[in-house]
Amino acid sequence: MPHHTFKHEAMLSPWQILISAEDPTYAAQAAAAAFAEVDLIEGTLSRFIDTSDAARINAAPAGTTVRVGEHAIECLKTAARLSDATGGVFDVTIGPLIRVWRNPDKSPRTPSPEDLAAARARVGMNLLEIDQTAMTVRTKVDGVNVDLGGIGKGYGADRAADVLRDWGIQRALVSAGTSTVLAIDAPEGEEGWPIAVGGVGAEPEAPYTLALRNGSLSGSGVYAKGSHIIDPHTGKPVENRLAAWSLATTGAEADALSTAFMIMTPEKIQAYTTAHTDTSAMIAEKQYNQIRRQKFGPWPGLKDTV
Repeated sequence: MPHHTFKHEAMLSPWQILISAEDPTYAAQAAAAAFAEVDLIEGTLSRFIDTSDAARINAAPAGTTVRVGEHAIECLKTAARLSDATGGVFDVTIGPLIRVWRNPDKSPRTPSPEDLAAARARVGMNLLEIDQTAMTVRTKVDGVNVDLGGIGKGYGADRAADVLRDWGIQRALVSAGTSTVLAIDAPEGEEGWPIAVGGVGAEPEAPYTLALRNGSLSGSGVYAKGSHIIDPHTGKPVENRLAAWSLATTGAEADALSTAFMIMTPEKIQAYTTAHTDTSAMIAEKQYNQIRRQKFGPWPGLKDTV
């Protein structure tokens, strides 16, 4: 069965949908509907859009109740659950700590102890009151900044896949930028959609290929961007960990967990994947000028690159 490729720009990233179907016109219509859903979600979640739910939460004084929509509530509910499951290392309020380590021109800086303490006081999922029934959010202190960028692309991929399924699409791959991919089944006669995994920086080829089927893969790293991932517990950038990948059931989970696995110790990652058998992890670290990779969980469909 032929594959049809459709591209779109959303969430400051290039999106792509591959659909395995006979009718290219119908596939194009289904992809357009899926991309329209992604655009709607971006308008709800992006803190850069003044009318979005995230921006309205950030603009509201502490203690003010902000009514939000379904997408924001779902993302925040998932973020809160994953924050709890990862010991707090995944945190959508991390923004003040990210900014304190940067100059206005985005170049790195080392904050004073006073600046760091002030930023840490405005970070923590405990500073958000999320009422799922009333669909409202309140911040407990001024200066809390909700940034759903660490989960939004994965959530958007989930919803795009739902739209494709509603259109009767049975085999597809949704790429949410360059960090998260979600597979609906697999190409006919294949084990899964082939995805390169484990490559770091300027390496000419990734060491593994994953046959992705009915799940999502996400990756995070600091190789190209520098130290932009902050450990909420220390308030400091991640060191030594070059990259991390997560394989999970949903795009939102994979997206969030790849960030969490950048921060968690190998022992805690092992404990997480043991407790959550539908999740696998991989990390890459620099040791003695060599890149060392560790895998956690089963990784079905993963093969060495030939």
